[in-house]
Amino acid sequence: MLTKVRFASSRRSLLKAAIAAQFATLSLIAASFPDPAVDTPRVSGKTETAVLAGGCFWGVEGVFESLKGVSAVVSGYSGGKANTAHYEMVSTGTTGHAESVRITYDPSQISYGQLLKVYFSVAHDPTEKNRQGPDWGTQYRSEIFYANDEQKRVAEAYIQQLDAAKIYKKPIVTLVEPLQAFYPAEEHHQHFMARNPTYPYIVYNDAPKVKHLYKQFPELVKGDAK
Repeated sequence: MLTKVRFASSRRSLLKAAIAAQFATLSLIAASFPDPAVDTPRVSGKTETAVLAGGCFWGVEGVFESLKGVSAVVSGYSGGKANTAHYEMVSTGTTGHAESVRITYDPSQISYGQLLKVYFSVAHDPTEKNRQGPDWGTQYRSEIFYANDEQKRVAEAYIQQLDAAKIYKKPIVTLVEPLQAFYPAEEHHQHFMARNPTYPYIVYNDAPKVKHLYKQFPELVKGDAK
């Protein structure tokens, strides 16, 4: 059974107002959000992967599935052991895992730095520690799991750039750690947003992110997603 937060009808109007205010703030931020000064080169003829954690993987997956150059996004778990990479166990917040997504992309169409731009400006709030929106716990932390030294260099440089520019009122708390392993989540979590567009959690928390992506970065969105 899915155990995501469900909202009582008496709270929905307040929650909707709070989320609207949050995304209004993010829209102002995204309007002047800088490109990364340090980025990976555009290389053709191969695909790359990126593993990012930024709260509930349903919405993060939905955002990155909309991008040009992205061929696959898988929801899963990173940061813990294989024997605890199960939703019910990860939800306890004691496994070391973070809900994450593995993004397969063509670096000739979209760079690692551009993925991070969307990650920081649209997919989640990088100033929230061990939480995102209504979800609390270390499993909802903001973390970049880098696959190589180049990804580490770009991620660390971009965080320093954004903090120095004071893009956010609070400092970025995103962790940058080496990727040890990525474990795909259960099948019913894959493409959850696309399969369940009217699910209350999706409507209130995740659909606004994708709408925000289309508005702020239309040049990055796939033609069939517009």
